Amino acid sequence: MAATISFIIWMLFITDTVLTRSVRQVSDPEDWTVHHDFDCPRECFCPPSFPTALYCENRGLKEIPAIPSRIWYLYLENNLIETIPEKPFENATQLRWINLNKNKITNYGIEKGALSQLKKLLFLFLEDNELEEVPSPLPRSLEQLQLARNKVSRIPQGTFSNLENLTLLDLQHNKLVDNAFQRDTFKGLKNLMQLNMAKNALRNMPPRLPANTMQLFLDNNSIEVIPENYFNVIPKVAFLRLNHNKLSDAGLPSSGFDVSSILDLQLSYNQLTKVPRISPHLQHLHLDHNKIQSVNVSVICPTSSALPAEHDSFGYGPHLRYLRLDGNDIKPPIPMDLMTCFRLLQAVII
Repeated sequence: MAATISFIIWMLFITDTVLTRSVRQVSDPEDWTVHHDFDCPRECFCPPSFPTALYCENRGLKEIPAIPSRIWYLYLENNLIETIPEKPFENATQLRWINLNKNKITNYGIEKGALSQLKKLLFLFLEDNELEEVPSPLPRSLEQLQLARNKVSRIPQGTFSNLENLTLLDLQHNKLVDNAFQRDTFKGLKNLMQLNMAKNALRNMPPRLPANTMQLFLDNNSIEVIPENYFNVIPKVAFLRLNHNKLSDAGLPSSGFDVSSILDLQLSYNQLTKVPRISPHLQHLHLDHNKIQSVNVSVICPTSSALPAEHDSFGYGPHLRYLRLDGNDIKPPIPMDLMTCFRLLQAVII
């Protein structure tokens, strides 16, 4: 129980690091300067109790209004905006957060310099638009870039080269294929921790990922092969999701997923016929809806001389807590040693 609580606390710490590190910076009292300039665009709402925020969402806007200089948080989601020109932002030097989700923005509609001039911007939301490539240039200060559900199929050379502060990049549900990447595509993302490229059209693993990547989400692609030693370049990866791909036993590296940093491994809805090799540090393993017919007990519960004598033959190795094997071809009866192994885990679905 103590180990499980420690794992949950560790996960919460990681999530907090990726998702809210910059929020703490934004609300630093030493940086908080409220200007007593309460001009407000007539199309928007400016709450007196939150003078650094400007709410312009759900207004049917076709253009971005002039943003007052006091604004840190700008909400423009769910409008009809097609362009991002420089002029509305010429006084908005304090912006930290822009939400432009659910508009009609295209790459041609983004004026060069409109975004890069925002030297303090930390969060940029452009989900559910009409983008066909990752916009560039972007401000060096940026920490989160959310581009889900666009039409992105291209990443121009050097797009990420100056984004060393970016910790989260969300490109899920786009039109990325393998030739969208060069070997240096992700060069410059020195602090990237979470990369989401689920629901694209990838057949191969993306090349040369940033070394600090801890969360890698590649669900719902068509990935068939993981190259030998692929995980050597991302030695900190802890959460790996490859559900709904086309992975087979032959497409895995010889060492499988025996990577000490991986704590949560999701391989549901693939074409595996056996349980791949895993690390003794792994805590959550999802193998449901594959083609597995039998389970090698030594893979799930490897022998360990450090365990009590009554566990010596099946080992319990020593961190796996959760295992999903439902939706496979495992036929009863389940061998006694495997049942004993399962009892040592905290949750098994079979």
